[in-house]
Amino acid sequence: MTATADSTALEFGKSRTRKEDARLITGRTRYTDSITPSGCLHVAVVRSPLSHAKILSIDTAEAKKAPGVHGVYTLADLGAEAVGMPCAWPITPDQKAPQRPVLAKDAVHFAGEGVAVVVARTLAEAKDAAELVEVDYDPLDPVLDMEAALAEGATLVHPDLGTNESATWVFDSGEAGTGGSVSDAIAAAEADPDQVVVKRRFRQQRLVPAFMEPRSCVVDPTGEQIVIWAATQVPHILRTMTTVTLGVPESKLRVIAPDVGGGFGGKIGVLPEEMMTVLLAQKLRKPVKWTETRSECMLTAHHGRDQIQDITITAKKDGTITGLDVKLLADMGAYLGLVGPGVPVLGAFMFNAIYKVPAYRFSTTNVFTTKTLTDAYRGAGRPEATFGIERIIDELAVELGREPLELREQNWIKHEEFPFTTVCGLTYDSGDYEQATARAKELFDYDGLRREQAERRANGDRVQLGIGISTFTEMCGLAPSRVLGSLAYGAGGWEAASIRMLATGKVEVITGASAHGQGHETAFSQIVADKLGVPFEDVEVLHGDTASSPKGLDTYGSRSLVVGGIAITMAADKVIEKAKKFAAHMLEADVSDIEFNAGQFTVRGTGAGKAIQEIAFAAFMAHDYPEGIEPSLDSDAVYDPENFSFPHGTHLAAMEVDTDTGRVTLRQYVCVDDIGNVVNPLIAEGQVHGGLAQGIAQALFEEANYDDQGTLVNGTFVDYTLPSAADLPSFTTEIVSTPATSNPLGVKGVGEAGTIASTPAIVNGVLDAVRHLGVKDIEMPTTSQRVWRAIQAAQGHSTQETPIDTHSPGAGLGSIDPNNPQGEVQ
Repeated sequence: MTATADSTALEFGKSRTRKEDARLITGRTRYTDSITPSGCLHVAVVRSPLSHAKILSIDTAEAKKAPGVHGVYTLADLGAEAVGMPCAWPITPDQKAPQRPVLAKDAVHFAGEGVAVVVARTLAEAKDAAELVEVDYDPLDPVLDMEAALAEGATLVHPDLGTNESATWVFDSGEAGTGGSVSDAIAAAEADPDQVVVKRRFRQQRLVPAFMEPRSCVVDPTGEQIVIWAATQVPHILRTMTTVTLGVPESKLRVIAPDVGGGFGGKIGVLPEEMMTVLLAQKLRKPVKWTETRSECMLTAHHGRDQIQDITITAKKDGTITGLDVKLLADMGAYLGLVGPGVPVLGAFMFNAIYKVPAYRFSTTNVFTTKTLTDAYRGAGRPEATFGIERIIDELAVELGREPLELREQNWIKHEEFPFTTVCGLTYDSGDYEQATARAKELFDYDGLRREQAERRANGDRVQLGIGISTFTEMCGLAPSRVLGSLAYGAGGWEAASIRMLATGKVEVITGASAHGQGHETAFSQIVADKLGVPFEDVEVLHGDTASSPKGLDTYGSRSLVVGGIAITMAADKVIEKAKKFAAHMLEADVSDIEFNAGQFTVRGTGAGKAIQEIAFAAFMAHDYPEGIEPSLDSDAVYDPENFSFPHGTHLAAMEVDTDTGRVTLRQYVCVDDIGNVVNPLIAEGQVHGGLAQGIAQALFEEANYDDQGTLVNGTFVDYTLPSAADLPSFTTEIVSTPATSNPLGVKGVGEAGTIASTPAIVNGVLDAVRHLGVKDIEMPTTSQRVWRAIQAAQGHSTQETPIDTHSPGAGLGSIDPNNPQGEVQ
């Protein structure tokens, strides 16, 4: 009971294997769909095959007669016509926000929208009965193109709104007083022969988050509280929003997120199916379970990205950037997600990236279409911004005839200039872009690869080499509550934690940060083991249950460590301060003379001491403790950060392109990331690797494609191309550290870094390989077919015949590209 940690072997910085993995990878855990309360009924949703149509009638008679069916319900049957799904981010006071009911009422607005629900004894019976529901539709014109949707006379997704424009949000550094006027910068550049103006349009394609575990919800209404198990990233927010949406008192709701099989932002929403399951459980007074199929998941779970970016950059001919103008069109889909409208706004503060931009203007127009709604996806606005700025910097380098990495270095913030206030008004607290870049170049053999590239071009090799660059930063650790309030976000940015010192000397840590695969239990145990001087194995981390963890704002935006971890640290500090009073009493000393180190409380200048476990037991017994204090060491803390954190890094990609077939090969990938102080290097490396896979997949493989009627045509993993380990090389990763000054641990966050940085590195590399052939742009994903067509078009050749390349994922099969079924020329 008095064992303490070895003071010479700190946990912070140790590459411990994750303690969660013992259950996660051996099948000893339970996901939401594994939970089936006694007497549980099962739900199947009848979904619209059309993207836009009036509902003329719904015939449920035959379905109600089917074996095992307890009920078949439309919206009217649920008595829920007034139930609208919440949107927590009205980015402008006049934002248009259609009410989204739990089931369609008079019309459907995207393919896959639910129109009826069947509840049955078994899932098989529910699915069979759902096929018997007859729905008569009157098709309407789909709305698929954002620019067409904004044109005069366009078909309206929601006629009652009178427009397909949800909102337009603008930031102008000249008006905000944080920089100069972009209009003036552009006008001056256009009039000055010693300046240049570069304008480009980039496309951020629509992506499917593709988490491993489909969404699921189980509701048990039979106790004093309604218990909701959900595959969600946000159990606390789900509880609050269930109250807001359905009127159930928050005290009567218990939400549990058991082990969750991935999220990547895709499980940040509050779902109509979750609210529907609560309504059905209340109506039937029985437990009810809904679990989506993989096809349903890809069709109706929210998608990510989907932007058109029109970017203008101005610069002097010596390379000095003078202005940046960004105009976005962002596809919201048919409805607004929980934070979807604000995703482009998050990106607004990152288009200036690591560069000293003196004048900046950003605007986003959020547009309704008859597609699945979009919301946060790993990085949420910052990958889109990083792609835009890193692509336009490369385009500027081409215009000026400059080496692209040298141009970046000329314009970035130097290490001695930190802290640095950007043109957006954010203060970057620390960083060293020179250090990260120098190390990345060394690991990559940058100069050697540039020489090889020149040789291949001189020799006219069939396979050309391109070097892709991405030097990025991001704001994470969402977020200071006051900043979120200024942006009209519907919640704060604080996080809560509690530490319980148990009688036997063990420690329970309760956090409001809810894990879905990040390794919270391990990293938080390491922090607490060091703070309290107890063995790592003696720390238990509890999360994801609003009964045991009643306060929290959950997990997204790389906030778990830099916000949740600091709350835990603060709670540990309070435990120590309480324990000092007990120690002083037990050691007959003054509190001011008590020192604490590595789990031991000692009297200054003497050898007398007590272990923290001894003090915990004494507090539990309460036979003799100081007057005026409670007999407990347990402590709570709530931390609201003063600033975001700003990790950064340099990512370099060597891309080979077969100019005869368009085949793209990622030959080498090097990244050096500055994520501040590192709690667990093994976990950090895993986060970087996972992020790289997702960012590279956007560049090379992934795209959600709709046909001209608004039907998702690649809604299975047979058609939607995800990379396997065989499609990616071994990454060379390294971490450097300039500690954050905005929090006591000096940490910055790592969960989204790989995704944010890697996409532009890959695309810049592909273009660098073929730009000398006249190719100016290739839309993502840069599949072999798209690359081949771009080369052919640049050289004035026909693209009617497409080469077969069976070695490149998503690019063979004759003339059919699963990621580009229309085969359009880019």
